[in-house]
Amino acid sequence: MSTMDTLKKTFALPGMRAMIAFVIVTIALVVALWPRGADEPATPAAPSSPPSGITDQTVAQSEIDTARRDAALNPCPAGSGAASTGPLAGVTAPCMGDGSTIDVGAATAGKPLVINMWAVWCLPCRRELPLFDRLSATSGDKLNVLAVHAREGGDKPYFVLKFLQEVGVHLPVVTDPQGSIAQAVKAPRVFPSTVFIRADGSVAAVLPRVFETYEDLTGAVREQLGVDLGAAS
Repeated sequence: MSTMDTLKKTFALPGMRAMIAFVIVTIALVVALWPRGADEPATPAAPSSPPSGITDQTVAQSEIDTARRDAALNPCPAGSGAASTGPLAGVTAPCMGDGSTIDVGAATAGKPLVINMWAVWCLPCRRELPLFDRLSATSGDKLNVLAVHAREGGDKPYFVLKFLQEVGVHLPVVTDPQGSIAQAVKAPRVFPSTVFIRADGSVAAVLPRVFETYEDLTGAVREQLGVDLGAAS
């Protein structure tokens, strides 16, 4: 078989075509969002959507399963048995770690919760996600930390999982394909945004901003939720 025939067969695979389209769109968005000056402050991405049709390629379930395995995300919270109260009670979302659907309110009840609202097409989110990954890894039993992908693209688990694998984060992740989580906590359509939920389920604060350092993030956790994670290690 010639090299040309091999390439034709490779690019004929639906998953490969979808991945190439995703890469092209990602590069275009990075170029569009890249800061034009070194002294410009980082700002969250304005409400936006992936270009129509690009992420609607058919991806086989086997490819999604492989992407899920390769991403190796930590399990979503399973709940402590505490009563689910507040705006997230009864709100469900797909967990990217295992593909199950979780009740976000019940899964996170009884413990303070930090939600990072993000999207694959948000350049500041790429920089910020590792901070939340670190927060999740170091918070122990003091906090639940959950990354929530925006409604736009939230019904495309393959691309979400491939992005997370590329960035190298493993914190619990759900998607918000109906926008139910964002609506419940009144999160703005600005990415990234961070939502702080008290142990009783009430919303302490919604911050549409980019955290540039781990110290900034833990400082906000301490200020908004009264949870002190100690000195950075």
